[in-house]
Amino acid sequence: MAEKELAGKNRPAKKDINVKNVILLPIVLLITIFLWIVPTSFFGIDALTVVQQRVIALFVFAALMWMFEIIPNWTTSVLLIVLSLLTVSDRGLDFLCNPEYGQLVNYKNIMSAFADPVVMLFLGGFVLAIMAEKFGLDLTLARFLLKPFGTNPKMVLLGFLTVISIFSMFMSNTATAAMMLAFLAPVLAVLPKDDKGRIGLTLAIPIACNLGGIGTPIGTPPNATAVRFLAEAGYEVTFAQWSLRMIPYVIIMILFAWILLRFFFPFKSKEVKLDIPENKRKTDWKTYVVWITFLTTILLWATEQIHGINSNVVALIPLGVFTCTRLFGKEDIKEINWSVLWLVAGGFALGTCLQETGLAGVLIEAIPFGSMSVVLVIVVAGIVCYFLSNFISNSATAALLIPILIVVAKGMADPAAANNATFLANGGARGMISFIAVCASVAMCLPISTPPNAIAASTGMVETKDMAKVGIIIGVVGFVLGFFWLTRIFPFATN
Repeated sequence: MAEKELAGKNRPAKKDINVKNVILLPIVLLITIFLWIVPTSFFGIDALTVVQQRVIALFVFAALMWMFEIIPNWTTSVLLIVLSLLTVSDRGLDFLCNPEYGQLVNYKNIMSAFADPVVMLFLGGFVLAIMAEKFGLDLTLARFLLKPFGTNPKMVLLGFLTVISIFSMFMSNTATAAMMLAFLAPVLAVLPKDDKGRIGLTLAIPIACNLGGIGTPIGTPPNATAVRFLAEAGYEVTFAQWSLRMIPYVIIMILFAWILLRFFFPFKSKEVKLDIPENKRKTDWKTYVVWITFLTTILLWATEQIHGINSNVVALIPLGVFTCTRLFGKEDIKEINWSVLWLVAGGFALGTCLQETGLAGVLIEAIPFGSMSVVLVIVVAGIVCYFLSNFISNSATAALLIPILIVVAKGMADPAAANNATFLANGGARGMISFIAVCASVAMCLPISTPPNAIAASTGMVETKDMAKVGIIIGVVGFVLGFFWLTRIFPFATN
């Protein structure tokens, strides 16, 4: 799963920390306080309440904190939830949380962001990934899936792109990148130093990780954020519906990346031999339980429309099976990436505040979304998402943009809107929000853009200019293809 929120970046230098604490933090606090205390008339929105003004201030605070990473992104999310509970909930500070100041948010709804159904979906995905690694399923699958590609360098490159993208649909991007780099390291060591194919193989890791995560709702946090807010707005997207549209998109992009890497970094060597170690773990009943549970869970996710079990519920089946069989213990719980779950929860809490305080409705009435060009809004939002995701967490970017764009989608779906028919005919909100999630994942032009990018850069075999060159091309092609794919070629069905 794509985890840009981990930022994959090296430990920040002490000087950078001082700059953030001494300069950026005071600026962020001053801006937040200013937006908090100015008269509501400052915003130029009629009927804006004091509580809604506070939500705007909290939104800006979260955006700036996530953007500059003054503190870890997941801690900003936790802080955001705490501040929301204290200042805009019905159980917050008495002198602030007075109904006279505007519609307050049910405190239980804010706190439930920590256990949102989509958070549970991610939790199930993490559990599956942890058990796959613990019982050697990752090694077995890697050997099985890469074997058909032989030793021809061009086919080995395609094999790596394919296998990594499949793994990234269900596993952590960072874990997948680290694992595949370990398999690839011996190969890179024996290839001639003047063989440009080494660069192509190294870049295949972050490219496939970032693109592969697009394939499933659990592949990357922005996907989960998109699915959650769409469901909340009445535009539910099942696991199968998402995957049916996104996996073909991933296949096309992987093939394009294969051609691109071969063009820029042609192989000089005639043969590449992979040495993936065998799974030395003894096959016993525990291994069979893990395999059966893993395959059953994926099958249930893919056939949700047949059996009717929600994908969020299905995600908890592995946790139930593995804990009751004692295969998943207290030490394994520590392996769950709680920082990702809490980061996503912060975005959900922000969306809850936006909706329950009535601010979303106020924005719909204040901005004539219905009269705007649908194409223009989607393209501009996608460009903003792509740009931000190259520099900050893709989860943070999605958490900032998607709640607002859900409001935009509702405005465009207004019966009075001139472009209403076209918007709905093309899957409307589903297409727009899914496209934003795609834009977050195709942003990969810098070493700091994603953890897999940073891992590839750490090998010393990839120069920033090479990463930027390939990343920008893939980003542009992914952006254009994503737009037409989700709004013209393979749009979501209407309600």
